Amino acid sequence: MVNLEKESSKRRSRNNMQKAILASVKIAGLLSFAVVAPNSIKYLKSFGVIPGKRQKEIMARSRDRLIQNGLLKYKNGFIRLTEKGQKRLDSLEIKSWKFDKPKKWDSRWRMLIFDIPEKRRSLRAKIRLTLLGVGFSRLQDSVWIYPYDCEDFITLLKADFRVGKDLLYIIVDSIENDKNLRKLFGLPLEK
Repeated sequence: MVNLEKESSKRRSRNNMQKAILASVKIAGLLSFAVVAPNSIKYLKSFGVIPGKRQKEIMARSRDRLIQNGLLKYKNGFIRLTEKGQKRLDSLEIKSWKFDKPKKWDSRWRMLIFDIPEKRRSLRAKIRLTLLGVGFSRLQDSVWIYPYDCEDFITLLKADFRVGKDLLYIIVDSIENDKNLRKLFGLPLEK
């Protein structure tokens, strides 16, 4: 169990590092090779990562790996985000998406229904894992529920996974016997 937690922490840290570097390059558009590390370190602080003694060295290695993997492109002393890098950044942003929960629930459920063909099974699995990761609850195999507005997230999800027509977002006023769902999401049991 401790190994799983350690691996999960390493993966989170690696993802945060990638996200910091890719986002720094995206925000600046085109960055000087030497400027990437300091800008990324500033961005990492927003994740609560406190720079250590070797942080610049670690950032430089991460940057070089991103270039090797085709997520960044180095040319004439400048670094640019590639299309593949943009997709990876979008994916990392979706995984770390946090919803703003209003003070009072509007008593409406957000339902997500998708019908992904069998030949795209791995995409279906990715969507399910993403929905679980951001807090959705599964009602049935391809029917998911969330109590708060998440339309922006769904738009991002559709664009990132290219499933616009296969994914349906529905706002529902009531669900029969929703007591367990209300408990699950920590909502008032009475309307």
